Amino acid sequence: MKYKVHRIDVKSSNMQEKLESFLNKLDGDVISVIPNISPTFQLMGATAKITYILVVEKRKFLG
Repeated sequence: MKYKVHRIDVKSSNMQEKLESFLNKLDGDVISVIPNISPTFQLMGATAKITYILVVEKRKFLG
């Protein structure tokens, strides 16, 4: 069994489209989707922002 971790850089405006497009192109099985959440401070107070998403893929065995 082999695994591959992919990184997808996203913004809040294009996150869903980028993730959906990427997942539809994969050949293997998706094991996990992990967002990277960074704290940010704005005028309204503390909030969080997703800067990238990690996708763990289980690769198909060819051989």
